[in-house]
Amino acid sequence: MGRIVAIIPARMASTRFPGKPLVPILGLPMIEHVRRRVALSPSISEVMVATCDQEITDVVAASGGKVVLTADTHDRCTDRVAEAARPTEASIIINVQGDEPCVLPGMLEVLVKPLLDDPTMVCTNLVARITSDEEFVNTNVVKVVVNLKGDALYFTREPIPSRQKVTTVDYARYRQLGIVAFKADFLQTFTQLRPTPLEKAEFVDMLRAVEHGYQVRVVETGGHMVGVDVPEDIKRVENILASDPLVEEYTKW
Repeated sequence: MGRIVAIIPARMASTRFPGKPLVPILGLPMIEHVRRRVALSPSISEVMVATCDQEITDVVAASGGKVVLTADTHDRCTDRVAEAARPTEASIIINVQGDEPCVLPGMLEVLVKPLLDDPTMVCTNLVARITSDEEFVNTNVVKVVVNLKGDALYFTREPIPSRQKVTTVDYARYRQLGIVAFKADFLQTFTQLRPTPLEKAEFVDMLRAVEHGYQVRVVETGGHMVGVDVPEDIKRVENILASDPLVEEYTKW
């Protein structure tokens, strides 16, 4: 199967929520929820946090986690992940956003399966169906338009496909969950690609791959995920995790 490494990019200087990786959720810093939940996946050989901040490094290291200190010049999280991935001997790298504390280990198993089954596949992107109009119009939610083969056509923070046609045409609305798997060599290729106009306009990393003509396979999960974009999201996440049996398991570590 090869070695699968999960890398969690995190930084303190979030525009919408500064310092959010270390915000406590049920008494544990958010970055530790993400790291420990990812580590529960049986397919993952290693989990590491990639950060340019000493505060995050100290917290993760104190909990026994592996941390890679990266440059502070990265504009995109994928570039930070690629830097941390270079010394690893991995066949697949999973980029798990550090603000997804509801990630489930089973999601990662589903995400990497196409890469393991098809040697021509280079990248997979985890998505979930949008179930409310509130989520659909939320500009913090990245929407994904998918072709009939299951590959990404476009990513945007705007409400597409058209809201006017949603009630009359039978198609699903998807949101990107911030968890992307790469063949290790393609991850390095990706970061060397010239940044693209739509990537810059939408501020969505994966548009770079789409605009350069690479196949990004969309993988749907039925799991419920609530990311942390703004401070108000913390309470929603705490309500979800309060009844999650995984929390009791990994808070004992």
